[in-house]
Amino acid sequence: MDIFVIGCGRWGGFLAWYLDRLGHRVTLYGRESSENLRRFRATRKNEYLTLPERVALTSDLRLALGAEAVVVSIASQGLAALISELGDLHIADKTFVFCMKGLEASTGRRLSEIASEGLDSSNKIAVWLGPGHVQAFTAGVPNCMVIDSVDEAIKVKLVEAFSSELIRFYYGNDIIGGEVGAAAKNVIGIAAGMLDGIGLSALKGALMSRGTREIAQLIEAMGGKSASAYGLCHLGDYEATVFSPYSHNRRFGEAAVKGEPYAELAEGFFTVRALKLLSERYAAELPICSCVYRIVHEGADPRREFEALFTRSLKKEF
Repeated sequence: MDIFVIGCGRWGGFLAWYLDRLGHRVTLYGRESSENLRRFRATRKNEYLTLPERVALTSDLRLALGAEAVVVSIASQGLAALISELGDLHIADKTFVFCMKGLEASTGRRLSEIASEGLDSSNKIAVWLGPGHVQAFTAGVPNCMVIDSVDEAIKVKLVEAFSSELIRFYYGNDIIGGEVGAAAKNVIGIAAGMLDGIGLSALKGALMSRGTREIAQLIEAMGGKSASAYGLCHLGDYEATVFSPYSHNRRFGEAAVKGEPYAELAEGFFTVRALKLLSERYAAELPICSCVYRIVHEGADPRREFEALFTRSLKKEF
């Protein structure tokens, strides 16, 4: 399969490396201003991997027109602008696979919604979700992930084309729940980092249980399946987000409560704004996500916020 990978950051570089290993013909795209692209051009390397010479590197988005599949891994908040660029190219009859985990902060739109609203209707849209860090995969540590699409044939085709001994793919059956759950786990990851930062790491078990519960209720309110929150897209990704030293969201949360700067992208920072919108739109109570929102966007005191969360009115667990 001819695959055009958009985004040459940590995950995009891995996707090009991984898909090449499976025998696909891969082109990796980055903007001309991208430091990551310059590094790959100069050395074929980043801090995690080395790209084979057969992986083509380009800053010409028009080359996507020659691919069968377009795999996208960029910051979620930049997706609408990218889709607009692709729309100007009149790109059609492609399979788009979105590998980010986020929601549009200003509207609450899922990534597949942004794409379907901006691309020609002849294009097929899928999402690639689930746990895994580049550092683990490139060291040979396997994991399980999910591919979902409203188009069953595309879903089957992608799972068969992308599966390997390194990644076992499952067929998703709820794109709403999958996308919302995957995005929301980054917010739970921020909350976990905050608990680490204020010395309350023992509460992570409760965070996982109650976090999954509130996201399940939101997914159901949005028309998805509540069980999706307990699958690989959300709960199954907690180890890589709530506990991992590699998780940008967990590390951001810890830095935020300690008053330390953090320069890396933490998607949960933007996603929690979208979740606040969705909570109001669907009348879904999200106490943990609301707590994170108040801390990172309103400057609330972290310890007081978590104490208030812990002392909420008593209720049944389910």
